Amino acid sequence: MNSENDQKGINQEQEKNTELSFFNPKRHSERTKALLALGLVSFFWGTTWLASKRGVKYVPALQLSGMRHFIGGSLYVLYFFLKGYKFPTKQQFFQIFWMSIVMFVLSNGLSTWSVAYLPSGLSAVIGSITPVWIALFSVFMFRESKLNTITIIGLIVGFAGILVIFSDYINTLFNSGYLIGIILGTIATMTWALGTLYTVKHAKDLNAYFSLGWQMFLSGIMLNVISLVTGNFKPLNQIPLEAYLSVGYLVVIGSIITFGAFIYAIKRLPPAQSSIYAYINPIVAVIIGALLNNEELTIPIIVGTLVTLMGVYFVNMGIRRSKAVGS
Repeated sequence: MNSENDQKGINQEQEKNTELSFFNPKRHSERTKALLALGLVSFFWGTTWLASKRGVKYVPALQLSGMRHFIGGSLYVLYFFLKGYKFPTKQQFFQIFWMSIVMFVLSNGLSTWSVAYLPSGLSAVIGSITPVWIALFSVFMFRESKLNTITIIGLIVGFAGILVIFSDYINTLFNSGYLIGIILGTIATMTWALGTLYTVKHAKDLNAYFSLGWQMFLSGIMLNVISLVTGNFKPLNQIPLEAYLSVGYLVVIGSIITFGAFIYAIKRLPPAQSSIYAYINPIVAVIIGALLNNEELTIPIIVGTLVTLMGVYFVNMGIRRSKAVGS
């Protein structure tokens, strides 16, 4: 028992030291730094959808995602080795392995694949419905909460928003790639929700940054192997510069800086506040896609996006109230 407590203390101290090395604490209070980190997440995660859209023009989606995570994960793992960390234990490796499959191979791989069929902004809006699946899985699979009126209203409003967004595309859903993109994006949100719930339930004593680096590293290997085996792999010497720039942006901004900021923020801010990024990301993605990629920005898309995010807000509120009552 004492050894377990000692290990938890070591993990907490290591994570604290890691966080301090990511964000220098000299000038700002911890809360101010957490809000700054949340601002970075809110904006820059919205821009990564366009970077993925640009990348999949030249590289198969799963390979693009694999390159991103292999490079980002390698940098994370190398950092921890230089800091004196050892390889994960067997139990830790098992947790990391399954989380890497669910949250990166499936979720991020499929969401990257979805932008090959959908505008980046619409893919981001579909990605924003993850809290809806978290609510449903919490109720029907994990039995951790109950549906209440607010959650049900949120589910209905969110679904209505998605219908409004794609009202302009109803005639093309069944004879174009839009339907494939919607299916891939939806599955990605479901797997991310499952991975989030699993992480909260089973990985509380594992250094979040340490786990993140290994998840990226392992998923990067798996995604590249899948791409190679399925014949959807482009030789590195045939990849143009723009694709490498997209990968570089996704690695530095999307995987290293923003993921680090995300972990830092959610550990220091109330859930209601830290979840704001989920409402800002899609709006940023829709606007950036329209400005820089000439993606269509119609009244139904604008209204549907706002309605969907309102639904997600109600779902989050319902989850919080359900947990508060349950506790």
